[in-house]
Amino acid sequence: MVSPVTVVKSEGPKLVPFFKATCVYFVLWLPSSSPSWVSALIKCLPIFCLWLFLLAHGLGFLLAHPSATLIFVGLVFSAVGDAFLIWQDQGYFVHGLLMFAVTHMLYASAFGMRPLALRTGLVMGVLSGLCYALLYPGLSGAFTYLVGVYVALISFMGWRAVAGLQLVGAAWRWTELAASCGALLFIISDLTIALNKFCFPVPYSRALIMSTYYAAQMLIALSAVESREPVEDYRLNKAN
Repeated sequence: MVSPVTVVKSEGPKLVPFFKATCVYFVLWLPSSSPSWVSALIKCLPIFCLWLFLLAHGLGFLLAHPSATLIFVGLVFSAVGDAFLIWQDQGYFVHGLLMFAVTHMLYASAFGMRPLALRTGLVMGVLSGLCYALLYPGLSGAFTYLVGVYVALISFMGWRAVAGLQLVGAAWRWTELAASCGALLFIISDLTIALNKFCFPVPYSRALIMSTYYAAQMLIALSAVESREPVEDYRLNKAN
């Protein structure tokens, strides 16, 4: 098991471009009422930096670790989704929703189905049902179904991230903690989007949404570094 101190020393420098790009986004704070390709680029830039963060470990690393590859592809879909959401008021909200739905499926697949942790899944299922019940009165038309499916997918992703978490004992690994925190922050970010769009105005919603979102993506990308299983173990698990 790699210690958190070692992680900070080895991975911290590779994350400097991400932190700088995130600061650029918050410092410029381009108005969301005037979407443009420049604002799309600024918004997506931290995610591009996370692409580079994973690529900095080498293509061989990604090819040898399918879970890391899935997280990388999820980041690609996330950037596309971010770009669509820049123009959400022009009718591209559903496009962004679909991109992030694919992202959550990729992340869930990266986190794997072992251990199963059925009780954790049950808790996540109940919480997702409560969240959907909260959103339901504000939903209409196709969003009634699309949001329901999206809530199920992000909850499933959260379940798979939290299922592998061991806080004590020899099985503890910081990657599972990073994945779990990242997934929960992603859920908070998307729930804030949904509440703000369908239910009621959330104070400082954009700052809350983007800060939790960028933190979530960074932690999920970081969880791929000490990847769960090399390619041979991955194939054996799939076969079993």
